[in-house]
Amino acid sequence: MRHREVRADGTSLLRTLAETLMFPTILFLGLLFCFTSAFHAPRPHDARVVVAHPGTERVIGGALRKAHPGGFDVTAVANAGEARRAVLRRDAVAGYAAESGHPVLYVAQANGTSLEQALAQDFTELAARDHHKLTITDVAPTVSKDRNGTTLVYLGVAWSVPGYILATTLLRVVTFDRRRKVITIAGVAAFFGAVGYLVGRWLDYLPDDPSAMAIGFLLTMAVGTFSAGVAPFTRKFFPLVGMGLFIVLSVPTSGVAPVPLLPTFFQDLHAVMPLGNAVDALRGLLYFDGAEVLRPVLVLCVWIAAGVTLLALDAWRHRREHLTENAEEEQQDVPEPPAEDPSVEIPAPTALPVRPHHHFGEPLPMLEGTVRDDERQPVRHAVVTVMDGRGRQLVRTTTNTQGEYAVTGLPEGHLMLVVSHPGRHPVVHQKLMQPGAAVRADFTLHGHTPWASFQALSQH
Repeated sequence: MRHREVRADGTSLLRTLAETLMFPTILFLGLLFCFTSAFHAPRPHDARVVVAHPGTERVIGGALRKAHPGGFDVTAVANAGEARRAVLRRDAVAGYAAESGHPVLYVAQANGTSLEQALAQDFTELAARDHHKLTITDVAPTVSKDRNGTTLVYLGVAWSVPGYILATTLLRVVTFDRRRKVITIAGVAAFFGAVGYLVGRWLDYLPDDPSAMAIGFLLTMAVGTFSAGVAPFTRKFFPLVGMGLFIVLSVPTSGVAPVPLLPTFFQDLHAVMPLGNAVDALRGLLYFDGAEVLRPVLVLCVWIAAGVTLLALDAWRHRREHLTENAEEEQQDVPEPPAEDPSVEIPAPTALPVRPHHHFGEPLPMLEGTVRDDERQPVRHAVVTVMDGRGRQLVRTTTNTQGEYAVTGLPEGHLMLVVSHPGRHPVVHQKLMQPGAAVRADFTLHGHTPWASFQALSQH
């Protein structure tokens, strides 16, 4: 027997240890593989480039495919002006024109300095093959204190992760219903959006465009609302889901490394993750005159709508469970009327005074008995509680000076009787109530503490 207990304790310890280590282990592996896979060797993957003149496009495209297989998607435009506008419209990350032997590369620092440097290096080598010097034109420079073009990513992280933490904190606020939680998330999101923008402007990390506050609001709202909505369905796995979505997968795809330099898998994730879309929207608003802003804003709105839908679904689920429970209780609680006379009212459970003889017209006890101690002495003021099979209290009474009690009006079936007295161990018995038969239930209370002695003396 002892060997079985040791084995059970060991199994329980291993299970507890496994459950404790599961979350940090999965988070560690997720960060390890996602971050290293995304950042260890950034190079172009399907980066869109436009080249002025079809003839030049074939030559440039062939050279780039040879140097970086699968790295560039090269298309042709009519002239240098179209190449420049393609970058400003965010249709391409670079535009190349080699008119009159003076090659020009149009890039945007707002897309990330590391992408700009990678493009400049590749096209400088191409121009050098023809003994030309490449001119690089930045059509969307960032503010002076954002030389790497990544400040928007860090601002987005500041708006995103607290949204998840906020939803986690609201789980403990049991006095808030779902409506209040959504209102709270919206209020905090508006506050964070305003403060984030004002701090960014104060530090000169952002251009002067208050519309950035709206993107900050949408990002915090998207993460907070979706987290609050998914929490009831993921339960104990909610931290794993939240951290996985909004840190492990979001940060590598957000633009810390420019998206065209990420592997294709992370580029595809970037298209749907809230942080990456918020950074895209900020770049479009602040540096590209609003180009390509609608799509990422819609993605953020979809996350918010998904969160609200999950909250509504959880509310519907709880309402349905509540209605089902009430229906079952009503079905079980409604007593069937006697077949002889449906107009007869079923008596309510009632405690009776204990009398040696009952007179005509007085209700007869259905349950009676005596409570005694170890020395067979009656126990005065012992509490007798009668409960039904579901544990609901039907009636409570106390014993008289002779230790006697009596109850009537009890339903048929098995009833639970609990007898207790200060300083003594309570006793629980089960009795079956049958129609037309009185039941006797006597009890013996064991134990006698100093408190009981004090009470006995005070009663005398």
